[in-house]
Amino acid sequence: QVQLVESGGGLVQPGGSLRLSCAASGFTFSSYPMRWYRQAPGKEREFVAAITSEGAHTNYADSVKGRFTISRDNAKNTVYLEMNSLKPEDTAVYYCNGRVRGYEYWGQGTQVTVSS
Repeated sequence: QVQLVESGGGLVQPGGSLRLSCAASGFTFSSYPMRWYRQAPGKEREFVAAITSEGAHTNYADSVKGRFTISRDNAKNTVYLEMNSLKPEDTAVYYCNGRVRGYEYWGQGTQVTVSS
């Protein structure tokens, strides 16, 4: 059974940093690209970042480019999202995503709130 479990969210001041983690199980993690999405109140879920299966290539939404870094540790079956220079508009629930054997899987999400 595929499971994705996010952690690391919280309340942070503008300009601060957080690191999100997503622990994966139930599939061969190292064989699949992984993604982070986010959903702010009243808005649609949007793409944040992606990483290829071995971590060689990454892709980011323009709104986070230069501030966020996606990475993965295939030995730990975990994907990370390092978030720096956080802004109030980064406030959202952040979701880990994987497309495994033709199916879309999501974690439960972790809340990130950027506020003074």
